[in-house]
Amino acid sequence: MRIAVLSHLKHPIAEPFAGGLEAQTHLLVRHLQARGHRVTLFAAAGSDPVCDLQAICTPTGTPATLQEAAVTARVEHAAYARIVGRLERGGFDLVHNNSLHYLPLDRADRIPAAMVTTLHCPPFEELEAAAAAPPQRPLRFVAVSAAMRRLWQPIVPVTDTIPNGIDLGLFRARLEPPAMPRAVWSGRLVPEKGLHLAIAAARLARMPLRILGPIEDRAYWEGFVAPALGGDIVYVGHLGHPELVQEVARASVSLVTPCWEEAYGLVVAEALACGTPVAGFARGALPDLLDARTGRLVPADDVEALARAIPAAAALSRSACRSRAEAQCDAAVMVDRYERLYHDEIARFHGGRTRAAVPAMAGLG
Repeated sequence: MRIAVLSHLKHPIAEPFAGGLEAQTHLLVRHLQARGHRVTLFAAAGSDPVCDLQAICTPTGTPATLQEAAVTARVEHAAYARIVGRLERGGFDLVHNNSLHYLPLDRADRIPAAMVTTLHCPPFEELEAAAAAPPQRPLRFVAVSAAMRRLWQPIVPVTDTIPNGIDLGLFRARLEPPAMPRAVWSGRLVPEKGLHLAIAAARLARMPLRILGPIEDRAYWEGFVAPALGGDIVYVGHLGHPELVQEVARASVSLVTPCWEEAYGLVVAEALACGTPVAGFARGALPDLLDARTGRLVPADDVEALARAIPAAAALSRSACRSRAEAQCDAAVMVDRYERLYHDEIARFHGGRTRAAVPAMAGLG
């Protein structure tokens, strides 16, 4: 198949990944390429050129002020207008819209290809309006978790739930508990990820905490995180994949503290793959990813309950965590499901031809 994958433009699709969406986009593109599909990634400059990259603009980042947000909105609108203009000229069998931007949906009727849109976040005004607008053709929406499907289902018909995956071969589990107990927190350093709550809980539990990830919100870092560092609470930095895996695998427990409806929680999948149990808030997709053998979840924002959950989670079976990752989080399963969805959607776009006829029509090598 000839596939166009549309990314968001805030960060490059390259290691070290800014977050789970960047990692999932990169993984999807590389696995599809390995299966013989011709994939073009439309993304920000600085993204991995191995992905057959069409660099659209410099990364737009996360605006800090309303004025910056207005400028960013104009830049992104112009960038996606260029992307849609390219898609309108044809040459693709399918467009996988991973972008979180409204314009590909708003102009979907102009694109002469099947389209699949993955919903990676809760509804927000611009995307919700574009998704809910009556199109001239039915659009296919996929949610990354049951939690996201529940949030979006009143707005659009979400036909499928396909959880994000990770390349399990890149995660070496450590099945023996570490000699020196410690916790790890990984992710983007932004308010909605709740690092300040993880720090407070770790201090209450008297558990050393190592923090991994990019500082994306400077005001949040300076106001809530930096003043809380010191002693056993250490910011390690934004690590490449091998170093990240080592840090997570060496931890007794991974703290996951979303202050929003976490769409999937890639850091949970990564922790499980490393054999590291999870203590976190029962919010968003976390209850879908964990069970009683692999994590302890507490009410959202309850720091004292989280502090009590930390030693309980650290005592769980690391082998059970790895087994859970193998059963729930395998990227190969994710890509299998997207391939089947692509074939079905191409057949539907071309008037319901059988799946068996699609590969020859679509140029599958």
